[in-house]
Amino acid sequence: MITATGNVRIVYPDERVVATARQAQYFSKENRVVLSGDVDIVQEGGNLIRAERVVYLVDGERLTAIPPAGQQVFSRVRIQQTPIQQAPSPQPSTAPAPAAQP
Repeated sequence: MITATGNVRIVYPDERVVATARQAQYFSKENRVVLSGDVDIVQEGGNLIRAERVVYLVDGERLTAIPPAGQQVFSRVRIQQTPIQQAPSPQPSTAPAPAAQP
């Protein structure tokens, strides 16, 4: 187990995520990360989770957020719409027209 305390900041560049907390613990046998105390997880594009404690199971990519006593977890999810790709329009034929038959 590895523990970091203080103003902990974890950056996941592949997922474009930054997490901050007062404490972070990594449990190597379970491949689990536990963030505690004023946890903020922000993903580029506007997704956000605020909680007192977050447990992230790395292998299953599963996250559980626990709120402070008597409160709720705050989350904001921005749904990114991808543009609909249209089929390419048919190109005019550049082949010569057939010769007229007598």
